[in-house]
Amino acid sequence: PPPRPRGRRIGPVSDRSRPGQAKPPLEPPPRQPWRVEGGDRDQPPAGEEGQPPGPTSWIRRPGWRFLLILAVLTGANYVIGSALVNPETVETLSYTEFLAQLDEDNVESVSAKGDTIQGTLRHERRLPADPAKGDAGGEATDGERTGTYARFSTERPTFAEDDLLSQLRENGVRVEAKPLFEDPSLLQTILVNFGPTLLLVGLFIFGSRYLAKRAGGMGGIGGLGRSRAIRADEAGGPRTTFADVAGIDEVEEQLVEIVDMLKDPDRYRQVGAKLPKGVLLSGLPGTGKTLLARAVAGEADVPFFTASASEFIEMIVGVGASRVRDLFAQAKKVAPSIIFIDELDAIGRARGGVSLGGVDEREQTLNQILTEMDGFTGAEGVIVIAATNRPEVLDPALLRPGRFDRRVVVNPPDIVGRKAILEVHSRNVKLAPDADLAALAATTPGMVGADLANLVNEAALLAAKRGRTAVTLADFTDALEGILLGAERHITLSVEERTRTAYHEGGHALLGMLIPGADPVRKISIIPRGNALGVTFQAPSADRYGYDEVYLRGRITGALGGRAAEEVVFGNVTTGAESDLEQVTAIARQMIGRWGMSEAVGPITVLPNPNGENWYPGDSRAPSEATRQLIDGEIKALVTACYREAVALLGRHREQLERLAAALLVQETLDEHHAYRVAGIDHPEQDKGTPPVVPAVTGG
Repeated sequence: PPPRPRGRRIGPVSDRSRPGQAKPPLEPPPRQPWRVEGGDRDQPPAGEEGQPPGPTSWIRRPGWRFLLILAVLTGANYVIGSALVNPETVETLSYTEFLAQLDEDNVESVSAKGDTIQGTLRHERRLPADPAKGDAGGEATDGERTGTYARFSTERPTFAEDDLLSQLRENGVRVEAKPLFEDPSLLQTILVNFGPTLLLVGLFIFGSRYLAKRAGGMGGIGGLGRSRAIRADEAGGPRTTFADVAGIDEVEEQLVEIVDMLKDPDRYRQVGAKLPKGVLLSGLPGTGKTLLARAVAGEADVPFFTASASEFIEMIVGVGASRVRDLFAQAKKVAPSIIFIDELDAIGRARGGVSLGGVDEREQTLNQILTEMDGFTGAEGVIVIAATNRPEVLDPALLRPGRFDRRVVVNPPDIVGRKAILEVHSRNVKLAPDADLAALAATTPGMVGADLANLVNEAALLAAKRGRTAVTLADFTDALEGILLGAERHITLSVEERTRTAYHEGGHALLGMLIPGADPVRKISIIPRGNALGVTFQAPSADRYGYDEVYLRGRITGALGGRAAEEVVFGNVTTGAESDLEQVTAIARQMIGRWGMSEAVGPITVLPNPNGENWYPGDSRAPSEATRQLIDGEIKALVTACYREAVALLGRHREQLERLAAALLVQETLDEHHAYRVAGIDHPEQDKGTPPVVPAVTGG
């Protein structure tokens, strides 16, 4: 769409549900076993039949039970493993000590393998002290360690020349061929080292399956492919109807037919009509797409499943498609029903083209949605309502008839719609007699429901902060300025900066008064707000839906008025015109490259929509290098011509510029009528007999 007048912006999505609007109370249902949403079978409770499970002791809670089992198994693993690895104490003796025990006839049996000798003593001995390790024998005072040993191991030196076998035979020592005791086996080592880890993994798998069973298959590893959609009609809360929707009556009329089809499908089937498969709601953020989907479900009184498109995407390929199948399976069981998918462009982008990452998961999910909506099986009685801010990037297969049969564009509301939206959001707000919502709606062109809801709330907060019992017109005006420009900054400007700011804003305002067809000036201020040291507020007296070339050139000239005023008065320029230059460049680029307002380029579109998908290098739609150079030259020529016009106008009306700057330096803020009187220019709306409206906030 064409650029909006300065200061008009679009805000986030709002929820315009009427406060206090609740679903009529229903008779309590008969007592029956609890049913888990999304499950196929009734889940029997642990307590009395038909009642939720009652409180249990701490030992029966799954969390405590898992911890207790884990502690017991870990302890048993440690005890058993330790016993297997080290059943008895084996002392490593020196060869000298071994010969001493042999001389004392205290060796019962030995086994040798190479130079390693293992054996068993006839009588246990106390563990000797170990000076090399600084061991003083523990609690013993005689230099020996506490404890005894009966098994030993030693190494026979290779240079030993004694006849050990003869001495063993003389002492009656039993000599064996195999080792008396061996090192821990591989199984024992695994049991000791990896046993706790294996226990944790086993308990995790057991717990996941247990939770999945308790949750009807939605939890744990087994529930990865289950849909995470929420059934809104069972979630409680106030019921949304078309009475809560305001300002978009033409869209509401298109959706009323869907509600009628869901309420009485037989009437349409008798004449051979079929229910539409899908409805695509597209529009700017904050226009009420989600609210409309909730209103359709509330009016039709049918099951309503809601999910965000991003919830289907996971790192594991195939999970998204599985969740789509599960969601449609749930919806078919309770048909007729509605599935609402928000931000459809997250998975519905056109397939193919250039991508920086893998797209297998997203494309598989999209293919599954296409199959479920209009495949071999079909989804009879299930209507899919989807919302997106970027319909131009969606895959063509989604938009064909048979899938999304209806495409509903939700545009920003007009002046009548804005007034209705303000009335909806101010139902619970106490308004002062001077708070004229019709006048406020006239000064907020381009705002959507989210912006207007925020405006009412900010005005109410401001009134409470000021100690008022009702919201006044001044509260709305100040709240509007704060939303679009930010809070006032309490900084001290030097005399030179303050003077430059006064001339800069005076240049904007004076050109807005002098250029025919320009938006009227509503307020001028040199009070710093947000990132701006001063602001000039302009807004049209009526909504605009088309922009001619003269008006757009006037927009560029007016935006350059601040820089032109600095050059006329001071002979040089500063960085204060940064945001003005950005706005000017954007308007000029669209005039030349998209709207065909250049004789050199011609009436063709050679640049992509800034709100749509960018063209990648090598795209057949992208302009050639020569065309891009031509566009840049035309943009520069257009902006330069408008800048020269701004300098010339301010030069001829220098006296009026001086008066505006002087008044700003004294009063800091001028409303629209005061500003026109200071400049000596008649107010355009007064000439037409139009009553003055509330000052609106526009760019600076």
